[in-house]
Amino acid sequence: MGYSQDQKIKTHQRIVRTASKRLREKGLEGVAIADLMKEIGLTVGGFYKHFDSRDDLVLEALRAATGPWEKQILEAEAGGPPVTYESLIDSYLNEIHRDHPGNGCPVSALACDIARGNKQIRSLLTEWLKSSVEQIASLLPQDDSETRSKAILTVTAVLGAVELARAVLDEALSQEILKSTGEVLRQLVGCNTHAKDHTKHSP
Repeated sequence: MGYSQDQKIKTHQRIVRTASKRLREKGLEGVAIADLMKEIGLTVGGFYKHFDSRDDLVLEALRAATGPWEKQILEAEAGGPPVTYESLIDSYLNEIHRDHPGNGCPVSALACDIARGNKQIRSLLTEWLKSSVEQIASLLPQDDSETRSKAILTVTAVLGAVELARAVLDEALSQEILKSTGEVLRQLVGCNTHAKDHTKHSP
């Protein structure tokens, strides 16, 4: 029986999904194609039926990666709880996100690697950063002249906090980094934040 197009699509998705997780866990240079394909149960030769190069896979895997903010927005669009400034901060600055980078934000897991990457990879980070700043800014009071500055500070603060919380050996310090960053950010913006409506309305 021939290899159907449907099977090829499913296999392609498995490769991307697995690569997305492993890259976030091990870094952009920490995942060998041979090891990745072995994990999936395929040969290295099979890889080139789906991708022209390793760089192509890395780009697609990074695009497919979803962190806590993207997941929360998708849940809100599906009728879940509305997205708020506090909910985004809480979903990012916690031990689950810290301890499971393979399922978390690709930027906090790979920012240093991406900074050394090619223009396409750095472009992905740039667009993520712009989008995240806009998302945070939309949840802050719009009559504040410092709204954008606070949004940029929020995004960079949570990124740095998670990176350092993962890096230190002292568990108490790690937890303190996450907790303190969240507390300071809440104090920065006060309580005048609002929920973002992600409900999909019919035209």
